[in-house]
Amino acid sequence: MKGTKKGAALLGAALLLTSVIGCSSKSNETGGSASNTPSGSAGAASPSKAAAGTKLDPVTLKIILPGDRPADMDKVIKEAEKRMADTINVKLDLVFVPWSDLAQKTQVMLASGENVDLIFDAPWLHMEQMVSAGYYEPLEDLLSQYGQDAVKVRSQQMFDANKFQGHIYGLPMGNTHLAGRTYLVRKDLREKYGLPPIQSYDDLIKFAYKVKENEKGVIPLLAYGQAGQKDVSWGAFRAFMEYDPQILRSDALGQSLVLYYKNNDGKVYNLFDEMEPRVWSWIQDARKLYKDGLIHPDILALKDIDSVINSGKVAVAVYNEFGVPSSMNAAVAQNAPGAELEPVTFIQMEKGKNITNFKQANFQSIPKVSKNKERAMMFLNWAAQKDNYDLLAYGIEGTNYEKVGDDQYKQIGSNYSYFPYAWIWNPTTDRLNAGFDPETIKHYQFNKDANNLTSSILTGFSFDPGPVMNEISLYNATEDKYYNALFDGVVDPDETWAKFKKEGEANAKKIQIELQKQIDAFLASK
Repeated sequence: MKGTKKGAALLGAALLLTSVIGCSSKSNETGGSASNTPSGSAGAASPSKAAAGTKLDPVTLKIILPGDRPADMDKVIKEAEKRMADTINVKLDLVFVPWSDLAQKTQVMLASGENVDLIFDAPWLHMEQMVSAGYYEPLEDLLSQYGQDAVKVRSQQMFDANKFQGHIYGLPMGNTHLAGRTYLVRKDLREKYGLPPIQSYDDLIKFAYKVKENEKGVIPLLAYGQAGQKDVSWGAFRAFMEYDPQILRSDALGQSLVLYYKNNDGKVYNLFDEMEPRVWSWIQDARKLYKDGLIHPDILALKDIDSVINSGKVAVAVYNEFGVPSSMNAAVAQNAPGAELEPVTFIQMEKGKNITNFKQANFQSIPKVSKNKERAMMFLNWAAQKDNYDLLAYGIEGTNYEKVGDDQYKQIGSNYSYFPYAWIWNPTTDRLNAGFDPETIKHYQFNKDANNLTSSILTGFSFDPGPVMNEISLYNATEDKYYNALFDGVVDPDETWAKFKKEGEANAKKIQIELQKQIDAFLASK
């Protein structure tokens, strides 16, 4: 949505927001209405000095983000600070943490009380644990007073489904109600061997074997092997695209499939109690592919997967979104002339086929230790305004990207890759890549409509890990030793599963019991 320009208008919006605090509207509309308000206890809303046009004293916000710093980041920061100078007067100190180190380093930052103003977190990282430990500030009051635009660009559903222990501890970030999952496939090689477009997993593996036979120096299959990237290990990735039953990860163990849901029945299943045949088939398949030389031999040691894909020496790679990033296709074409990536997904676009709890995968939180909480929220609010969102999401117009209509963009070069998902993402102001193929655009548009999805019986549920915090810590340490090795096919399944079960079963059972107890209480209260 467009940012409000007059102080009186902002005051009216603030008063309206206050009047609806506590409502539980389930509107499926995305953005554009002041009724899209996070419910909870909030103080009296009042316009900030910045909203009234009064310049504030300068403040530097320290923001922790995942991944690598874009080459043109400093240019974007300079322009952003110029735009903010006469209003919220914020300067940005962005600290980038490699994905492979993200869980450990951010946990140390929070535990040590390091002065941080905004930090990326996620349920698959350690969101619940950090909330339970008391590291994050509840955002209801701040959103009511300083976050009117940040609220308006997100649906009520996004806020209702993304609370932790009954409160908003992170601004939910996403541009759809169902996250995309894709296999990035070398289209040029598929066409070289006369293979038709890939329609099934069997087609995908057939193509990988063809590459193995004919393309020396090209890795047929690539996934992730680091402990913090369990959901994108080769075998586990298949859970996002297979049905009957549709297997969903639990609220207690983040990316892990060891505790899981199925059939939308409110039950917590445990692989240590009884192995799910479908999951075991994924593990066995990964083992065969690894032994046959299709999966990257050093998969557990690789940290920068994007650079391996960009090299042009990979035929198939897993990817956590729909479509092919323009920067990735450009890099592949540069490093392997004639190479081209195409997206392949087996997620079905059939109304009601996919179950979702409408939870987002990424969040921006304000640590309690921050001395600039109000200004941090003002920044998130500023970033929700269309022109400012465009700057932070896509870079400098004419240098890093071109606008294509009101809702698409074309990337220029590779010095500022798309990464709003790390700090400002929302479904209203986000643009789709104009280079996406028509099928990818259909997927995004289909999954933006909540009515196309089946609501999980657990929508709105939030797990409190407090009672089993020690068991979760011990279990995660055990799982880190075995999980990716199993699902990437590096180790013998029978032998390794037996070791994993022996070491992890007791703690997993305690976590399962506590999770089921909380779910039963939640369902009983509905």
